[in-house]
Amino acid sequence: MPYRAPVTDYKFLFQNVVNLPQVTATDVFAEADTDTIDAILTEAGRLCEEVLHPIQRNGDLSPAVLENGVVRTSPGFGEAYHQIAAGGWISTSASPEYGGMGLPMTVTTAVNEMMAAACLSLQLNPLMTQGQIEALENHASDEIKALYLPKLISGEWCGTMNLTEPQAGSDVGALRSKAEPNGDGSYAITGQKIFISWGDNDFTENVCHLVLARLPDGVPGTKGISLFIVPRNIPDVDGAPGIANSLKVVSLEHKMGLHGSPTAVMQFDGAQGWLIGDAHDGMKCMFTMMNNARLGVGGQGIGAAEGAFQHALAYANDRKQGRSSIVEGTGTIIDHADVRRMLTTMKADIFAARAIALACAKAIDMGTATGDADWHARAAFLTPIAKAFGTDTGMSVSEMGVQVHGGMGFIEETGAAQYYRDVRVTAIYEGTNGIQSMDLVARKLMDGGEAAFALLEEIESHAEIARATRPRMAGLVWGATETLREAVEWMVAQDNLNTRFAGSVPFLRGFARVLGAHYHLKAACAEAENGPYTKLARFYINRLLPEHLALLAHATCGADDLYALTPEDLSV
Repeated sequence: MPYRAPVTDYKFLFQNVVNLPQVTATDVFAEADTDTIDAILTEAGRLCEEVLHPIQRNGDLSPAVLENGVVRTSPGFGEAYHQIAAGGWISTSASPEYGGMGLPMTVTTAVNEMMAAACLSLQLNPLMTQGQIEALENHASDEIKALYLPKLISGEWCGTMNLTEPQAGSDVGALRSKAEPNGDGSYAITGQKIFISWGDNDFTENVCHLVLARLPDGVPGTKGISLFIVPRNIPDVDGAPGIANSLKVVSLEHKMGLHGSPTAVMQFDGAQGWLIGDAHDGMKCMFTMMNNARLGVGGQGIGAAEGAFQHALAYANDRKQGRSSIVEGTGTIIDHADVRRMLTTMKADIFAARAIALACAKAIDMGTATGDADWHARAAFLTPIAKAFGTDTGMSVSEMGVQVHGGMGFIEETGAAQYYRDVRVTAIYEGTNGIQSMDLVARKLMDGGEAAFALLEEIESHAEIARATRPRMAGLVWGATETLREAVEWMVAQDNLNTRFAGSVPFLRGFARVLGAHYHLKAACAEAENGPYTKLARFYINRLLPEHLALLAHATCGADDLYALTPEDLSV
């Protein structure tokens, strides 16, 4: 079934919900006028519809394989990648100094989401490279930048991130990889890394690995970790990929989904690498890439949701089953109330998650353009919400997509199940959604809730204005925001972080529910009374927003009942 890029939705959101003109009014992004952005969205949409979506099934049916030490990618992936690179889609937000477009992250977020909807397995490759580009722009030496950035930005080379080790999952500080000085400014990197997305491929000239390792004088834990760039092929004096480095792909993981994206076990045996940033400051440097990836992964979840929704909608519009329950119905299952409930829920949650992700990207852009600490705080606060709610939406929407198909959804030939299998990992990598929620209630509330309360003030101020034209919806949003305010106050008052952690997941989701209602209300206020966005907002606010009450009640229960049952009790 064909994919149609939701370009109209992005344009509407940019103008009426997240206020992208505020970004393009700054000196930094002044060249990104409306006509330019519209043309970019249209062309990116064409690429996704005509080039990427046709190879979506290839990745599932003909996975990447490791043959004699060489990764062979799925049919059509190499050709599609080269079109992505040729169009400049890897470097939309990269610095123009090294060949990037310098566009707002808000635009890049929309483009990446479309690419994820069309072919998630392949889109993960440029997403990793984008994060590496940002890390190098912010932390690498001028020599490293001059050598690597033009190649990464052009897509001739691609990038990965190497954090996880067999004995050290989310506890990165427990890594064992080591780095020994070579005496010439480079280092010998030794160790094994697992779960390395796109650890190798057969369509780029080089693969550049950002690797966390410990120097001989590095202290235990995360404070003693340094970051190194370790290329598959060591560049020669002219910057061309030269001799092979001392690293290899040991194996590719056998996964639940995302089969077109090779997930590698990487072995480094004294591989030559170069320090990025200061010694022992690797986590700070890597977090630049990780935060970029967290927003990007949230977008992957939303993209997969969009793909699954369109797949299910097409099926519902075509499948005839039973009698229509409405007058002048279509005669297909889209007439049935429960099918309509699922499809509308899917669309409403996609809109909410998309708006949250774009609002996060907009805050990043404003922070970049103005240097304002409040915008940086807004971006930091929204990042875990965008990642977790975006990927949760990807999972729930793709699961509903299978349900809309009924028995045919369980049959692989329909392609409905692929969306769920592919998107499931997004809630796990770049920090599990549980870790995102813990970050939200701990580090992101270290300011006493200042960033959270500023956001709540904004929501309530808009709700007050909206009472003039959308009184009922505005009242419900305002009331939900007050409930959320009380939950934030409760979290801030807890000195024991484990008490916060016990309710962190429902807290994040409850916050996302209210944020989603806010953005739906803004959309409704921007069009006529019975416009499509207004009708969608009414559904979300009436039916989905009330979930915030149960979620926030759960969030503020404390931790005692979680630990009342012992491990022995749980095993009975």
